Amino acid sequence: MNLCPGLRTDVQTFGRLSHLTCPIIGGLIRSMTNIAIQTRSLRIRRGSSIVIDGLDLDVPRSAIVGLLGPSGSGKTTLMRAIVGVQAVKGGTVSVLGQPAGTASLRHRVGYMTQLASIYEDLSVRQNLRYFARGQGAPKSDVDRVIDRTDLGGQADQLARTLSGGQANRVSLAAAMLGSPDVLVLDEPTVGLDPVLRSDLWNIFRSLADEGTTLLVSSHVMDEATRCDRLLLMREGQVIADTTPSELLETTGAATAEEAFLSIITSDSTGSSFPRKRTGKRAGRKARAGARTILTSGSGAMPGKGRTRRAQ
Repeated sequence: MNLCPGLRTDVQTFGRLSHLTCPIIGGLIRSMTNIAIQTRSLRIRRGSSIVIDGLDLDVPRSAIVGLLGPSGSGKTTLMRAIVGVQAVKGGTVSVLGQPAGTASLRHRVGYMTQLASIYEDLSVRQNLRYFARGQGAPKSDVDRVIDRTDLGGQADQLARTLSGGQANRVSLAAAMLGSPDVLVLDEPTVGLDPVLRSDLWNIFRSLADEGTTLLVSSHVMDEATRCDRLLLMREGQVIADTTPSELLETTGAATAEEAFLSIITSDSTGSSFPRKRTGKRAGRKARAGARTILTSGSGAMPGKGRTRRAQ
């Protein structure tokens, strides 16, 4: 039976997706290959608590995806699962079409953690050389990431003498070694002033423009507008899956902070709001009020440095 006349199935071209001319199958393949990170029915327990319960999530390639939410919402736990260092109770996590934590992903996924893990008694260059050896990255890559993160003036400076913003850039540079396809950045701008945050976001944008997928967590609301897509987490669930423009248009808010307050209020009261809710607890109303999530005028979620590569 010829289900798709345009599909060529000879041995030479079967594995070459660009040669699939069936519109239906071609569309499915393009959709699948455009996904960098995917979770299905993800369930994670920390101690006696279920932190994430039945989460379905798709993160597109070559984009900056902001993972936003208050402390304790499950952002870091989700990121740890994506890079393969978090025990998973159930469901699946795939990155670039492979199970998270697979050895072959080690050189394709960069991970910048919240806590600093650069050696204070080594210089910037020595730190990066050490991480490069561990990752099997070429020696020339050290100079590349130093230049890319504008650390040339601090390359021979001891890490303990760096400012907070400079230390953050060293962490980012270490995560960039080997030119990974995916960067998972856990609150990379926390504690930085607006100028330093802007510098880092400019780097993020240039990486995305070159094809890198960035998953960036934050509780600073004004950073939402710098993302291509936004995921708002609360109590282990994604309660909003949108873009910056759609966020403001749908809520009618003037700022991202006001928009997220509107979403949180809708979630707390159970009122209608266009969003993607997934998981076993998706229908449950959130217990806390909006005032416990955002502090007025701060642009940040309350609660509240940092490099690691997925092993």
